[in-house]
Amino acid sequence: MPDYTAPLRDLRFVLHDVFEAPSLWARLPALAETVDADTADAILEEAGKVTSSLIAPLNRSGDEEGAQWYAGEVRTPAGFKEAYATYIEGGWVGLSGNPAYGGMGMPKMLAVAFEEMLYGAGSSFALYSALSSGACLAIDAHASEQLKNTYLPPMYEGRWAGSMCLTEAHAGTDLGLIRTRAEAQADGSYRISGSKIFITGGEQDLTENIIHLVLAKLPEAPTGARGISLFLVPKVLVNADGSLGASNAVSCGSIEHKMGIKASATCVMNFDGATGYLIGEPNKGLAAMFTMMNYERLSIGIQGIGCAEASYQAARDYACERLQSRAASGPQAADKAADPIIVHADVRRMLLSMKAMTEGGRAFACYVGQQLDLAKFSDDIAEQQHAETLVALLTPVAKAFFTDTGLDSCIHGQQVFGGHGYIREWGQEQLVRDVRIAQIYEGTNGIQALDLLGRKVIANGGVALRQFTAEIRRFAEQPGSPYAVELLDAIERLENLSAWLQQRSASNPHETGAASVEYLHLFGYTAYAWMWARMAAVAQAKRGEDEAFYSAKLATAAFFFARLLPRTLGLEASIRAGSDALYGLAAEQF
Repeated sequence: MPDYTAPLRDLRFVLHDVFEAPSLWARLPALAETVDADTADAILEEAGKVTSSLIAPLNRSGDEEGAQWYAGEVRTPAGFKEAYATYIEGGWVGLSGNPAYGGMGMPKMLAVAFEEMLYGAGSSFALYSALSSGACLAIDAHASEQLKNTYLPPMYEGRWAGSMCLTEAHAGTDLGLIRTRAEAQADGSYRISGSKIFITGGEQDLTENIIHLVLAKLPEAPTGARGISLFLVPKVLVNADGSLGASNAVSCGSIEHKMGIKASATCVMNFDGATGYLIGEPNKGLAAMFTMMNYERLSIGIQGIGCAEASYQAARDYACERLQSRAASGPQAADKAADPIIVHADVRRMLLSMKAMTEGGRAFACYVGQQLDLAKFSDDIAEQQHAETLVALLTPVAKAFFTDTGLDSCIHGQQVFGGHGYIREWGQEQLVRDVRIAQIYEGTNGIQALDLLGRKVIANGGVALRQFTAEIRRFAEQPGSPYAVELLDAIERLENLSAWLQQRSASNPHETGAASVEYLHLFGYTAYAWMWARMAAVAQAKRGEDEAFYSAKLATAAFFFARLLPRTLGLEASIRAGSDALYGLAAEQF
């Protein structure tokens, strides 16, 4: 398995140079005394060491061994338990957690950089703490003070983990169909009964307790999604003094045998009258759970970026070493039997595509993180509301576009290796398998696309979209902005197509679903164009400080605008073809 090296230089470029994060943090009172440029760099540096030296070496062996289930208990692969103990000593689970309960209180802009490194080093390992972070967020936002005081400190510490229990065998996306039940008890607790499937980290041997967030229905609850409540159900019951008590009536019935992320335990969880505690209000659990789900959607999107970066590093190094044939322009390594394959146009096409999409995604992830920080920490109500609107609009784009293009990049990386890319020892086939799930869980990418177009654009008349494109237009209209013409053309295409779909969907219910995936991709390429224009502007201004780094940025930006952004033309044509072609066959003709 090739080595993974945390891309610290590029992460600092995005955080400090492109988005000027330290200046933003300095004006947000909750962050001003918590984090500055030096603190951020120290955290990134340490995160790079932890991910590259502690976690990455376990990635292949973890895949080979996988998580193992024995009579209701899960054993993680060799080395995971020891590495996790070291990992939590650094406080990484609580990196962006609420300081009032033991979290470090770091901004999301910094957390997304860490998460990319974590997924790049090993997706399976990353998932055990990613679910804990999301569970903490939901508990902090919606649970009672007593529950927060009891559960958040050991969860931020990493001694206890979290899980998200939504899906049932008959109910995936349509959560209104769930059958898990909750019955109120005299002491204020509830008895939870039912089964959940596909539960990441539902059982493992890394922590002394697992805190399950479970969706269930109370007796006589309204039908459908309106009747769902959210409950906190610990694996081990907690005594009044915070110590661990008896085991709860929670068990792991089995784990799934999967295509990838084999070291991550994906569990069937059974709740047999287990003791649980209501989070938030009765029958409003789905809204509370969405706090966690939206966090996980961005996190899983970042899995696509992390895997793509790992694949790119390996493919780049291989392409510089592998000798095959001569360059079209003549020998480039005359002292060798052949030239490195990086001289060949198709190899360069694949590597540049990987580089452009991964670095564009890294910048866009930081931008979404910036909006999350503004929504959480700004004391300017208008700025806060603006950021909240953008977060809602951009979350489905981040989840789906990061992971769709992340798979594309990992496949490119595998292809660069040729036949060796299909062999397990080189690591590329594992990355393809590991990243594939990211398009499926936390809401399939098709569902994300429907959410974007149907709910976030059409349902509100494009208000949120216009807020986003107005930011891009202000940048593009500044004197000297690079790629201004291409950028203005791209957002005009997005706006015109959005208005056209708004009109079409009013008379044809099929139009939204028919257009949604292509629309999300067109949106994604447009957003990346803005990121690359911003990065190019910084690179132009700073080129003299580091010629090699900034000239590479400018060349990659040129490639993106010349070879990747034009894909929006084909996407537009496909969308404008309408939905009729999708409904030309009767069901029995398939």
